[in-house]
Amino acid sequence: MKLLNIDLTSTLTATSDTTHVDPIKEVVEKYAGMTADEIISTLLSHALSFGLKFVGALLIFFIGRWLMNRFSRFVVHLLARRHVEPSVQSFLRSFINITLMLILIVLIIGIFGINTTSFVALFASAGVAISMALSGSLQNFAGGLMILVFKPYKVGDFIEAQGQSGTVKEIQIFNTVLITGDNRTIFIPNGNLSNNIIINYSRAGLRRVEWTFGIGYGDRYETAKKVLVELLEADPRILREPPYFIALHSLGDSSVNVLVRAWTSVDSFWDVYYDLNRKVYKAFAENDVNIPYPQMDVHLIKD
Repeated sequence: MKLLNIDLTSTLTATSDTTHVDPIKEVVEKYAGMTADEIISTLLSHALSFGLKFVGALLIFFIGRWLMNRFSRFVVHLLARRHVEPSVQSFLRSFINITLMLILIVLIIGIFGINTTSFVALFASAGVAISMALSGSLQNFAGGLMILVFKPYKVGDFIEAQGQSGTVKEIQIFNTVLITGDNRTIFIPNGNLSNNIIINYSRAGLRRVEWTFGIGYGDRYETAKKVLVELLEADPRILREPPYFIALHSLGDSSVNVLVRAWTSVDSFWDVYYDLNRKVYKAFAENDVNIPYPQMDVHLIKD
């Protein structure tokens, strides 16, 4: 039994020496022959070396960020001079910033003596695993490319998609940024946009405005139509081509409904819509055209 213990101890000692003791032993032997002053001097030398590397890394980081911003602005300025669309400029700026940041990280790691070749290989391997985990992000990246190629919308367009509507402020590498009418900022993934329905209100340059005005059954339709024609003709924002359209649309429960359709520029759409509502309300009152409210006649039958 004692022999077995000795053999087992020898085996464990050999294994421990192979896996753990050799590096420790090497360090111990390195400092064993040194005096206290020599050990302190060596440690200070290592600390100074690391400190210089750390300071150098910080300098490279800040200088690199400054150069990145300068280069990014230069590229955007160059694209603007060549009249490249703002949506393409925004996408390329995001892509350039991410690429340059990865290069900067590799350079900083190299300062600390880490083998960058091995790091790049490790990063590539990790990239494969990460890409599988972040398949949605890659889909958004591909969606951004599809949007830039086929141009269903561009920066400045007013669109409706994914239950949201707003003006396109920026097309980023993964998202499209919308600004709503009440100044909210909405980020919509490009993958969702490229695979679903998008309504672009700005693409044609014109929008049709539509109103339905109710008049009383006792009022003359011709009078109401004359008032509407005068208001439409007096508004320079309403186009003559395509022509506006006025018709008796339907006979409602409480009113005769008059349909009005007119064309205007995209930028003037809401102003024209609300202005005509106000003008019609005033003009109908001045011309004795009633705007009825919902009502119901009740007939009582006596027993």
